[in-house]
Amino acid sequence: MTPTTFFSASQQPQPPLPWQRALVTAGAGFLGSHLCERLLDAGVAVDCVDETPSATVREAQHPADRPGFRRLRLNLARPGRTDVLAGPYDLVVHFGCPASADLDRPAETLGADSLATRHALGLAERDGARFLLVSTCLLHGVPPGRDGKPDGALGADDRARRAAHASVTAYMSATQADAGIARVFPVYGPRMGSWEGLLVSGLIRQALGGGPVTVPGDANDRPSLCYVDDTVDGVLRVAASRSVRPVDIGGDPGPTAQEIARRVLDLTGSDARPHFTGHRHESPEPPHPATGFAHELLGWTPRVSLADGLTRTVAYFLDRAAPYGRGSGSRTTPGTAGGARHACTW
Repeated sequence: MTPTTFFSASQQPQPPLPWQRALVTAGAGFLGSHLCERLLDAGVAVDCVDETPSATVREAQHPADRPGFRRLRLNLARPGRTDVLAGPYDLVVHFGCPASADLDRPAETLGADSLATRHALGLAERDGARFLLVSTCLLHGVPPGRDGKPDGALGADDRARRAAHASVTAYMSATQADAGIARVFPVYGPRMGSWEGLLVSGLIRQALGGGPVTVPGDANDRPSLCYVDDTVDGVLRVAASRSVRPVDIGGDPGPTAQEIARRVLDLTGSDARPHFTGHRHESPEPPHPATGFAHELLGWTPRVSLADGLTRTVAYFLDRAAPYGRGSGSRTTPGTAGGARHACTW
């Protein structure tokens, strides 16, 4: 296949993609669906595996009708479920863990994630494909339980991430296979779920609801945020690089949480004043990526500014909210949030 050049939202040329057919697990989620679309735009056929019911796929904007795309609703953790994935694939992208654990079934979260990772690795080994585990930054900070140690659902979720990393590392050592890991830090953009509890989505949801706006953490925190198009670019660069070391993909620390909240509230037209709780759910300090490897050796640099990214993201949510009305506590929608609709973490 002749490599096709793809473009990010900033219209900057990116390296060509060398694959013919890719398998993407959890491809109906926020980041997964954007990744599927980018691959399709580059002429790569995509099999998307996700057990999410079709009726609940976010915004029904997943590229179900595009040539070369096939969506399969199945649970990759169940034995025998890989039989329908005939491939052959030359790229397997596995979103190894959900962004948050199933609070009612932490043990199943750990077991299912481990099995799904093993089965995805098996598919890559079968076809001699490049395997990429896409993990989350929460591995850098252990979510505390009541006694300050991993506990309950959050502990199982963190251990599942660590188990996925260990499985990939063991697989590479035993088989000399072509595999790598991309650690993704907080991502935002159109199509993220407003219920996911992340900084940007939580601010937008509360602002459009017309009520008070409560933000976990400190107003002076400087979170690392990366727009979804830039994150996808980074993940694909890791996949194409054949790097065997974990690579961090994320934005550099920028404006304070207070400044981000103010921008979001202005874009939504909300008169609310954000209240910061002063405590965080996951770690003593917001995690920041070590992006030197991605910058220097992969040539990756985020290109979408926070101001531009927030404008596009708020515009998407305003477009969704328009048919249903807005909360009573907001002003007229500002003109800056008018367009830019395109297809959370997962």
